[in-house]
Amino acid sequence: MEHIERLFDGISNRYDRFNHLASMGIDRQWRRQAVKSLSGGEMLLDVAVGTGDLAIEVLRQGKAEKVVGIDISDGMMEVAKAKINRLNLDGKVELLHADCAQLPFADNSFDAVTCGYGVRNFERLNQSLAEMHRVLRPGGELRILEFTYPTQGAIRLLYDFYLTKVMPRIGKRLTHQGESFVYFMNSIKRFDKGDAFLAHLESVGFAEGCFVQQTFGISSLYMACKK
Repeated sequence: MEHIERLFDGISNRYDRFNHLASMGIDRQWRRQAVKSLSGGEMLLDVAVGTGDLAIEVLRQGKAEKVVGIDISDGMMEVAKAKINRLNLDGKVELLHADCAQLPFADNSFDAVTCGYGVRNFERLNQSLAEMHRVLRPGGELRILEFTYPTQGAIRLLYDFYLTKVMPRIGKRLTHQGESFVYFMNSIKRFDKGDAFLAHLESVGFAEGCFVQQTFGISSLYMACKK
């Protein structure tokens, strides 16, 4: 976990620029779609809040009265704080340094839980998902965005070339840390995608799990609830 913390602290100041450039801005649309699918409620937990884009989108769409965001990277959360201050959202977002495998919240505390492009970095995946289930109230909704791989042959080949050859060069030029984006590439390849990830959700108690592929399967939106 310390390796992941150092990695994201090291790229935090240029993470957003890389993210938007690498996805050609489509990542904003993916987040909007995820938030739009929520029913809405009073309290929402954003796990691996990062630089705050998903938490801010939740408030922009009025899907929660307050968002609590947790992350292990203080560097990423410093970027999030600057955005929140700039948008005058200080009273509506609370940011905490916390481990997703040991959430510092009581059972049934939140109406919804979200996570944007963070679960593939969890060292203890099932324990972290179980914690997300624990703090979610009965009837509450889970929304997870994660990078996947296109299923169509030609698009898959193009994406693999982009992911393995182009993206690390963009990342190294912007952040001077090419190693970070080798990790980024490998984490996408290793991640249990589609039905395999739904099986993880079901194993910790989530119900009605499903997923929607976005932009030829480059990203996927996973949806489930707590009965």
